[in-house]
Amino acid sequence: MRLGMVGLGKMGANMTRRLMRGGHELVVTDLSADNVKKMAGEGAISSASLDDFVGNLGKPRIAWLMVPAGGPTEQTVDALAQRMQAGDILIDGGNSYFKDDVRRSAKLRQKGIHYVDVGTSGGVWGLERGYCMMIGGPKEVVQQLDPIFKTLAPGRGDIPRTPGREKMAGTAEDGYIHCGPSGAGHFVKMVHNGIEYGLMQAYAEGFDIFRNATSKEVPEEHRYDLNLPDIAEVWRRGSVVSSWLLDLTAIALAQNPTLAEYTGFVQDSGEGRWTIQAAIDEAVPVDVLSAALYTRFRSRQEHTFAEKMLSAMRQQFGGHVEPGTIRK
Repeated sequence: MRLGMVGLGKMGANMTRRLMRGGHELVVTDLSADNVKKMAGEGAISSASLDDFVGNLGKPRIAWLMVPAGGPTEQTVDALAQRMQAGDILIDGGNSYFKDDVRRSAKLRQKGIHYVDVGTSGGVWGLERGYCMMIGGPKEVVQQLDPIFKTLAPGRGDIPRTPGREKMAGTAEDGYIHCGPSGAGHFVKMVHNGIEYGLMQAYAEGFDIFRNATSKEVPEEHRYDLNLPDIAEVWRRGSVVSSWLLDLTAIALAQNPTLAEYTGFVQDSGEGRWTIQAAIDEAVPVDVLSAALYTRFRSRQEHTFAEKMLSAMRQQFGGHVEPGTIRK
């Protein structure tokens, strides 16, 4: 199939490569002319502008967006919609808010343009591992795009089948699913990322306990000087807490057991916040997920005014002095 890729960052470029390896023709465009030139050197059809990009697509035109969520996606969708025709398909594979998908889909439907939202997981490893995809949009359009999804997906590989799965149909075992109508794909990916926050926080806290097992706050006979890279590695092999996130943790610790090159400043890309908002809308308690998100907020701050207030109150009611504070 011929399709276009808008956005040639790390994921967009690697998805383009994987699609071309699978025999698809890719028309590419990006704000960076160097990125376009590089992909053209690897076999893609370059475009100097959005008009050029749309003109190079076959009919129906299929354009896949891999640009930052929010304003950049909104502007790109509007710009492409002005250039596309009824029957064309616009795919948002970024991390858009699912409510934006519902709105965009309704807007494009008035022009006869199909809109498909694809929550995409795989990161910088996706070129070789494949991409797990959670898809929202009209069923018949998603089926039309199946060759694209099948190429990008990991496939069944050597993962053992889930008992009872042989009785079920569908593409889940191949690494992609049609979740439902517009917005459903990004809704599932949103919660996926919220869960990811919680899993990452659990590993982080556990290894922090290991690192501080030599603390002078602990009785000497209970202190342990533990090898963190070895613990991560042994857990990868047969442990109930093994996962790809643990694999990545093991890589980082093998490279530098002290993680000295990191400051601990942790960003969040929006999906964690949206997951908490969805939980509030549904009155679902999400203690772990919300705590993980708040920890990321905390990682970006020095001591807050609230913490100073807590310290001041402890000093006032109990005479508790902060460590290092000079008594007057």
